[in-house]
Amino acid sequence: MSKLLSVVILLAASMASAIAQSPFPSKPVRMIVPVTGGSMDLFARVVSPHLSESLGQPVVIETKAGVGGNIATDFVAKSPADGHTILIAFNAPITVNPTLFAKLTFDPVKDLAPIMLACISPQFLVVHPSLPVASVKEFIAHVRANPGKLNYGSIGIGAASHLTMEMFKTAAGIELVHVPYKGSAPATTDLLAGNVQAAFLVPTNVLPHARAGKLKVLASSGRTRAPSMPEIPTLIESGFKDFDSLAWLGLMAPAGTPAPIVERYHRELVRILAMPEVRERLNAVDFEVVASTPEDFGRFIRAEIAKWAPVIRQTGAKAE
Repeated sequence: MSKLLSVVILLAASMASAIAQSPFPSKPVRMIVPVTGGSMDLFARVVSPHLSESLGQPVVIETKAGVGGNIATDFVAKSPADGHTILIAFNAPITVNPTLFAKLTFDPVKDLAPIMLACISPQFLVVHPSLPVASVKEFIAHVRANPGKLNYGSIGIGAASHLTMEMFKTAAGIELVHVPYKGSAPATTDLLAGNVQAAFLVPTNVLPHARAGKLKVLASSGRTRAPSMPEIPTLIESGFKDFDSLAWLGLMAPAGTPAPIVERYHRELVRILAMPEVRERLNAVDFEVVASTPEDFGRFIRAEIAKWAPVIRQTGAKAE
């Protein structure tokens, strides 16, 4: 081996070692949110100040909405694996879109590193108050009596709000026209305006409007009634056996992010999610804290992809 080649190899090894041993974080952290407003934005704003304090660097929230969360997820998957970019992950791009879309520009299993399944939440079946219905049974009858006239909104293609309604349509034998939005904020705004007549939305987006009489809540998609509205029955109670569809939020980093960085994020987030004030904010909107390990989150993702694939094919839901 020539002396020049030996020097080059030693320099490369030295640089790699220096990079690996460089302090983390050395600059602001970008927390990428894949939809506009709603539960993910709330979660990010509750968690980020505490994370910034523990890391000693600003945590900057950036929203990159669109294509059912694919834009944000692709952005993080292709970001440097140095820990300075993390994703607020949710159902659609991670466990649904691999089946829903004919082609993705990222692989959620291979291109992203799980940090934590943070929390889960039921969804509410909500309708505009102009609809003359007060129960799931009455809603189904009204939809059947008005074929082709009613629309439903979702927070994006492949989101839990989309797929849950597609499952419900199949189970109830009804037809509603899908109107996807780039996040919960525009979807909720149009539902309040009556431009769409129904939706499945997490409690975060629904509770203030329901309590003000601006939306009607007909049912919850969880296996048990939601603590925030215990008077509202589940879909199981409403006659749909085993109907259970939860929304979830987690955190992920680009694949190849060093294990010590992933472990530090996990450690800090476990501590933050155990804070009474954080739990209180999340529990107030029916978020149940999970705070799983990275390994358990990885297993959860693979199991959810396998679970939803046949459901998506059966309902006929497709990316539009």
